[in-house]
Amino acid sequence: MFQAKIPGPAATGHDSGCSPSGNVQRSKSFSVKPPVRELCSNCQKTVYPMERLVADKHIFHSSCFCCKHCSTKLNLGTYAALHGEFYCKPHFQQLFKSKGNYDEGFGRRPHKDLWTHKEQSASGDNAP
Repeated sequence: MFQAKIPGPAATGHDSGCSPSGNVQRSKSFSVKPPVRELCSNCQKTVYPMERLVADKHIFHSSCFCCKHCSTKLNLGTYAALHGEFYCKPHFQQLFKSKGNYDEGFGRRPHKDLWTHKEQSASGDNAP
């Protein structure tokens, strides 16, 4: 029916990039790399783009982003984070109010214990 005539490299006056020797020049900006596999910070399974949620530089499945205290599902507007742990806002406030500071309320060693330890070691070093 209809046949198109394809001109060869000699007819067009330029090299098409395919040489008989098999050398092909490729752009250096193009590289074939496998996609980076992202893991959920909670369950350590692969997170795909449609279910990806990032909070404080941690990647989660949207279903794995839960309060540490009550396991309620969180979203980016309803969470508070401290030391890499995520809480719903009501429990974050409740835990803070229970002890009056972040360390004791969230099960960490209070800073005042660190100060007393330094004072004791400093006074022990100066003793005759």
